[in-house]
Amino acid sequence: MNLGELKPAPGSKKSPFRRGRGHGSGNGKTAGKGHKGQRARSGGTRPGFEGGQMPLYRRLPKRGHTCRNSKTIIAINLQLLNVFEDGATVDADALKSKGLVSAPKDGIKILGEGTLYKKLTVKVSRFSKSAAEKIEAAGGKAEVI
Repeated sequence: MNLGELKPAPGSKKSPFRRGRGHGSGNGKTAGKGHKGQRARSGGTRPGFEGGQMPLYRRLPKRGHTCRNSKTIIAINLQLLNVFEDGATVDADALKSKGLVSAPKDGIKILGEGTLYKKLTVKVSRFSKSAAEKIEAAGGKAEVI
């Protein structure tokens, strides 16, 4: 290999494309913008402009309403709490470590579906009436945080 044979790796270099540098450059005179018209001039149009045609974002129907103040509460049935050991404390971190919730958003609510066989101290943001009764009937505590 000689010094005169050295070349950059294929695809590593890009030659700069100089627009509007005369006829010999292959892209002179109008510099690839065509003749006159809106797209040949500076400024152009805003994104989504369709030349006066009703734009897509206005042609599509508007649906529903999103309340800014709504909260995302994760509901868990009581029978799922049987995976914990007897006498354990159940909170958001414990539920996440067991894989019962992915990421608590605005709160967790325990629902009264199923039966609880363990004595647990459950600390979450909400309980249904039947869930709180079943936890206390099993000898545990239902604490609202």
